[in-house]
Amino acid sequence: MPKIYKICSASAWREAERQGTYRGSADDLRDGFIHFSTAAQVEGTARKHFAGQTALFLVEVEADALGDALRWERSRNDELFPHLYGELDLGAVTAVHQMHTRSDGTHDIPELAP
Repeated sequence: MPKIYKICSASAWREAERQGTYRGSADDLRDGFIHFSTAAQVEGTARKHFAGQTALFLVEVEADALGDALRWERSRNDELFPHLYGELDLGAVTAVHQMHTRSDGTHDIPELAP
């Protein structure tokens, strides 16, 4: 089963756990969907949008559990990215990984399932 990934602040994720749903970041709310990445896209997303940020989680989600609200749309480098049009039900989450920030501002990316 395919996995998709969301990078978010630890504080935002802890709030989602309290509420039982993740509504998205300020960027997600502005764009009208929750941005996700495939395993192959996570490193580029971290580098482009999260460089230097600390206290991040990488949330692993079962793509098939999101149904028709998940759409694959062209974005950076004309690649297809997963976008969720709606809130993320935490029941679709299969793992939450802590992302460690290196001294140069990049992040250690855990081994990910495609």
